Amino acid sequence: MNRAKQKTNYAFQRYIVYALIAIVLSLIQFSLLDFVVVQGVSPDLLLVLCVWISIREGRFVGIIAGFLIGITLDIVSFDLVGINAFTKTIAGFIAGSFYQEGKEQLILHGLKFLFIVFISSFVHNLIYFFFYIKLSDITFVSFFMKYGVAFSFYTTVFAIIPMLVKRKERII
Repeated sequence: MNRAKQKTNYAFQRYIVYALIAIVLSLIQFSLLDFVVVQGVSPDLLLVLCVWISIREGRFVGIIAGFLIGITLDIVSFDLVGINAFTKTIAGFIAGSFYQEGKEQLILHGLKFLFIVFISSFVHNLIYFFFYIKLSDITFVSFFMKYGVAFSFYTTVFAIIPMLVKRKERII
């Protein structure tokens, strides 16, 4: 029974750390990333966190994390309420599909992580921008390349940073 309580406390501590990381990434997203926007394309650091959590904790926790990160982002950014929650929940679901118990660190520090970020970001961005773009004003190929490929590629480039972080001790 003591062992189960320790496991629960450890999980709770990880979730608190995830929340703190989300706050820091939100501040970075809204303040510093304006300096790295290229042709209107910017990375989505909170999506990278959502994918990280999904791979680390599994699909269910990834879906919950995606929803919580998304709804918080909707409220803070005065965006169309629910769109970030919806798209980040889908991204958490997709990334959580790649969860393999016992192989989390191998995935998080390998090229598979970048692939998962790209795929999750691609679907996230296509759905997200579908609600904002007048499809009559842009060709399908332009929409696909800018809002699907370009945004996803840029987010994936920024996902290299947490992927390369090697931890000798488990922090989260």
